[in-house]
Amino acid sequence: MNRRNFLTNMAGMGALSTVFMPAARAAVAQTSTGRLKQGVCKGVFKGLNYQIEDMAREASRMGFHGIDLVGPETFPVLKQYGLMPTMVGGGSKINAGINDPQYHSTIDKAMREAIDATAAFGAPNVIVLSGTRDTGISDEQGLDNCAKFLNNIKAHAEDKGVTICMELLNSKVNHPGYMCDHTAWGVEMCKRVNSPRVKLLYDIYHMQIMEGDIIRTIQDNFEYIGHFHTAGNPGRHEFDESQEIYYPPICRTIADLGYQGYFSHEYTPTREPLATLEKMKQICTV
Repeated sequence: MNRRNFLTNMAGMGALSTVFMPAARAAVAQTSTGRLKQGVCKGVFKGLNYQIEDMAREASRMGFHGIDLVGPETFPVLKQYGLMPTMVGGGSKINAGINDPQYHSTIDKAMREAIDATAAFGAPNVIVLSGTRDTGISDEQGLDNCAKFLNNIKAHAEDKGVTICMELLNSKVNHPGYMCDHTAWGVEMCKRVNSPRVKLLYDIYHMQIMEGDIIRTIQDNFEYIGHFHTAGNPGRHEFDESQEIYYPPICRTIADLGYQGYFSHEYTPTREPLATLEKMKQICTV
């Protein structure tokens, strides 16, 4: 091969590498966390004094797919690092949720805006919280109120292709009085709303405290689950050999069910955060 042909061929290879490099990076991102699209919550970086750009840089470097519990103000930074806002805030709060009608109008406005911003980015989910029993609202009344709110907004979520996820939290340790504290209550809410865009955020840590029987519960209610969170129990820290939740079979079960959503880590590290996060990622890579 003469010099001119060699340089011509090399230029062609360079052009091809430019074309295919993004695809190659995408393939790496798809495989670096195995069959589950793992994400993170901001708390996994606790102790590092990170801003959102620092978190995004490290999450991208480590092969995660996105960051949970963020607002539209973070979207440009996440886009820069190839990350998805995997769960967007929707205006409800743990003690001011949709089980109480006095908050409906305020949350409705905030949630519609969040759905619009989430859809514009191409992101999947907006979170909603039930609220607590502290106002004297019974579980049945709260269920009716939640269903009423969600029935009123579900068409907007359906039109935009965004899933509203009600988070399951424990009321025994971390969030006394929280109403959506059992899977059965959340599933009944989903049935009353009857929308493919209203599902549950199944937090494995919280449901271990309230119910246990994690794998069977996920299998029996898989169609109503739109997102997952992780943490170790007790303590809501990293989930290693010192914790009672063994994540590998849970992760295999979720992957074997054909889950296509996101699986995000929401724990507070007790050791060096980045090394801990890498270990948690490997534990859940199936």
